[in-house]
Amino acid sequence: MKTIEIIGYRRANLGKSDAQKIRQEGNVPCVLYGGNEQVHFYAPVILFRDLVYTNEARFVHLNIEGEECQAIMQEIQFHPISELILHVDFLRISEDRKIKMDIPTRMVGQAPGVAKGGALVRKRASLKVYAFAKDMPDHIDVDCSELDFHHSVKVGDLKMQNLEFLDPKQASIAVVEVPRAAKLADETAAAATPAAGAAPAAAAPAPAADAKKAEAAPKKEEKKK
Repeated sequence: MKTIEIIGYRRANLGKSDAQKIRQEGNVPCVLYGGNEQVHFYAPVILFRDLVYTNEARFVHLNIEGEECQAIMQEIQFHPISELILHVDFLRISEDRKIKMDIPTRMVGQAPGVAKGGALVRKRASLKVYAFAKDMPDHIDVDCSELDFHHSVKVGDLKMQNLEFLDPKQASIAVVEVPRAAKLADETAAAATPAAGAAPAAAAPAPAADAKKAEAAPKKEEKKK
């Protein structure tokens, strides 16, 4: 897995007003966990571009005023409207301890259901993985080459050496769905086809016989007169 370097500076003051001032100056307030103490620092927002806006996982080499360590991004907060980065939490890591990371998924292979007009839908953009840092992949390939309509790849189908998947085994990662137009066509055809064993509708009585009887009645009355 690739590593991104982020250079940070310790925060002299803590609090909402100080954090707001840091953001206005183009920096991101951060906290480093996992050591003997929590380290509050800030770093230029531009350094987070290759860490946050990517479809692959990354390790982070932190350099906080000369103190260096390996870490992973544990949590990130965005502004609900502007999508600016508000805060980032890092976790210190070591080679001799397993860690948990969210690893992005990547669909590979041509699904037969897609060739027939279906749509390949990715249900999980990432998977939570537990492993040593040296075994962590930057992404997880999900083979979709055998997916037909309504078929899916589940977490339990994945077999990767030295990785433990923490998501439910029955959770779907990718599925081929039938297009809405095809569903409507099938429903229409089913509605137009009579159910098996249904009795045919009774024939309506012939109106001609009733009309002749109605015409004959007044003629008999005229003869009586």
